[in-house]
Amino acid sequence: MIDIKVPTVGESISEVTLVKWLKNDGDYVNRDEVIAELESEKATFEVNAEKAGILKTVGKEGDTLLIGDTLAQIDDTATKPEGAAPEASPAPKTEEKSSAKLAPPVAPVTAIANDVKATPVASAIIADKGVDPKSIQASGYGGKILKDDVLEALSNPGRKPGTQAFSREEKREKMSNLRKTVSRRLVEAKNTTAMLTTFNEVDMGKIMAIRTANKDKFKEAHGVNLGFMSFFTKAVCFALAEWPAVNAYIDGDSIIYHQYCDISIAVSAPKGLVVPVIRNAESLSMFEIEKKVVELATKAKESKLTMEEMQGGTFTLTNGGVFGSLMSTPIINIPQSAILGMHKIQERPMVVDGQVVVRPMMYLALSYDHRIIDGRESVSFLVRVKELLENPELLLFGKDPVKTLLQL
Repeated sequence: MIDIKVPTVGESISEVTLVKWLKNDGDYVNRDEVIAELESEKATFEVNAEKAGILKTVGKEGDTLLIGDTLAQIDDTATKPEGAAPEASPAPKTEEKSSAKLAPPVAPVTAIANDVKATPVASAIIADKGVDPKSIQASGYGGKILKDDVLEALSNPGRKPGTQAFSREEKREKMSNLRKTVSRRLVEAKNTTAMLTTFNEVDMGKIMAIRTANKDKFKEAHGVNLGFMSFFTKAVCFALAEWPAVNAYIDGDSIIYHQYCDISIAVSAPKGLVVPVIRNAESLSMFEIEKKVVELATKAKESKLTMEEMQGGTFTLTNGGVFGSLMSTPIINIPQSAILGMHKIQERPMVVDGQVVVRPMMYLALSYDHRIIDGRESVSFLVRVKELLENPELLLFGKDPVKTLLQL
């Protein structure tokens, strides 16, 4: 009998929540098979069986477990029953910090669409009964369809998900570790910083024209789409170099200035908001930034971000425009001193050279800690970002090419 213990997932994390058992007590499990899903205050991760054998569960779903607690036991002396699934080929070894490893998502074992997230049992019922996955109200984490969800849909054919939204029933749900951490940090940011927000607007016409003219060649050359994030990241890095206080933070009685730009990007994940970091963004090319954004966003949606990918960061970008937000006041991601909010691109009448014309405009909002950043610095920083975005050719050198040539 061997013990499966809760792994160490980060220096500052002392406890996790047992979200769900993916294998039942008494099941025979193969080595490296995923048996449980755990959640820390920052991410969700899966635990694998270290050896093949009969599983004995110890923790219960919803339990809060300390690092090092026994999660389960495996009787590795048990005989493999007939009809049990064959053991998978061992996956390539990667660097680990504990005996429990991060595992890839379990692939569906039945013939349903690849974009449908469902447990193996639910997938089997869907395929066998020919149930339309769109008619099923998923209740699992990350929108995963569970067995009970399929059975509910079969018991009530024709009922659309969410049609009982106006009932008098109430539902109490335990707050996840991630949501508790987000709540604590947001309140801490409001209570411990002298937060102010300054606004400006940027004409996105030139950037949109560049994307339209070059998106196909860019995708062909680099294998990634040309988005807005690379333009904003580049502009922010140039502006941070000119206004270093915006890239600094307070540590006790000291101010820590950074000679690099580690840009945090706010991503909406299934369990809540996460903020992974693009390291040394100032040294990356446009396509390298876009690839990193896609990589981090994908990991966030699959709850596969590591602690290292979410720690640090000197400045944050958040894009509420993807949800339709026209204007907002973002909250500082402490201990950082500033965050830039991007918003929806909206066509508006603007006066250009004395004429009223329709231009694609975006509001920008810079929230900053007034203890370290003065009004002159915050406004000048945002004006510089606006200048760089409205004249994308400046992103090559950070200033006018002719002035660069003439060293002016």
